[in-house]
Amino acid sequence: MEVDIQKEGRTVDCQSAVDFPAMSISRQTVFFLCLTALLTACGERSAQKPAAPSVPSVSVTTVVSLQLERDLRLPGELQAYQDVALYARVPGFVEEISVDRGSAVKRGQLLARLKAPELDTQRSEAEARVRVAQLQRTEAAARVSSLRAQRIEAEARLASDEKTFERMKAASATPGVIAGNEVDIAARTVEAARARVRSWEESEKAAQAQVKAIEENVRALGNAASSAQSVENYLRITAPFDGVITERNVHPGSLAGPNAPAPMLRLQQVNPLRLVIAVPEGEVAGIRRGAILSFTVPAFPGETFNGSVARIGQTLEQKTRTMPVELEVANGARRLAPGMFPEVIWPSRRPRPSLFVPPGAIASTTERTFLVRVRDGVTEWIDVKRGAAMRHEGTDLIEVFGDIAPGDQVAARGTDELRAGTRVVAKPATTPKMNP
Repeated sequence: MEVDIQKEGRTVDCQSAVDFPAMSISRQTVFFLCLTALLTACGERSAQKPAAPSVPSVSVTTVVSLQLERDLRLPGELQAYQDVALYARVPGFVEEISVDRGSAVKRGQLLARLKAPELDTQRSEAEARVRVAQLQRTEAAARVSSLRAQRIEAEARLASDEKTFERMKAASATPGVIAGNEVDIAARTVEAARARVRSWEESEKAAQAQVKAIEENVRALGNAASSAQSVENYLRITAPFDGVITERNVHPGSLAGPNAPAPMLRLQQVNPLRLVIAVPEGEVAGIRRGAILSFTVPAFPGETFNGSVARIGQTLEQKTRTMPVELEVANGARRLAPGMFPEVIWPSRRPRPSLFVPPGAIASTTERTFLVRVRDGVTEWIDVKRGAAMRHEGTDLIEVFGDIAPGDQVAARGTDELRAGTRVVAKPATTPKMNP
């Protein structure tokens, strides 16, 4: 074998016999020297060639447009539809109480009766004053009748005296028939009769005024007696609505009053119930009045109850940034009770479709949250905001808001190591189907 090697402008000839073991020591040495020179020359030539740059491949996923539909589990609280603490409106001692904790009552039913001796005394005095005033009114009315009769009698006498005077005056026109003195006496008699009539009229008017005053007094005393009776009615404690007694703090003989430290009784309406939910600000757009929602309670594991959205708070609580929403829950069997804490299955909906990507596509740093979009083989960072999470066709997705559009290709694994402006080869990843 003969090999020609050129190195640094020199030519090296190497010969070897076919029978390598038979070579002489000098020939073997020359062969190895030639082989070493050949390998060194080939290494130097390969080192002088520049390496071709490599373009990295990136798995990409597609931004999809979907209707957000998910079920949240929100805590709630069951409350009585109506809840009232019953106090005594006037001080008194409990004479009778006919209900206890857990008693079902109807509207208007007597719950307790109090005793207040001073109110009985006040009512008796008011009624006595009314009777006295009525007697005075009767006497005054009788006096008016008497004065009216005397006035009528005086008027009749006046009429008779006037006729006598007229006849005497007419007769005096004939000389010598009636003396002039008698005519004067008749005239003065008429004047006196008229004075008596006026006197009786004035007395009658005064008596009538007195009757009116007494009647006003009778009405005032009657109102006072009625007021005393009304106050006495406050000693009767009745139910303002149908419900259940949930608290009792007095017994027969107890002193009760409007300023007592605790109410006599507490009455709650438990059918229907109010279910109050604190809905987060991001979910208030999906509230619909009349919607039927399901919920569970720890007292009945595995059982589901329903309620309808009846009232919406229309304002957010400043501290929690939630909106109170009330459901109306039928409770005819009284299995549910105020104070229970149910878990409500709240359907989360958006009024219009949103954009979604897999959670791993979102990259976050201390300064920004972004997607790495691949367009025409070049990467770019797109700032986004996170929304709600949703599971669609077995794939976890998260809602994003930003300068992106359905069909955009983004890196399936978002990272700040993939710098903006980098040329890459996009490799499709498995993505959910887009809505038509």
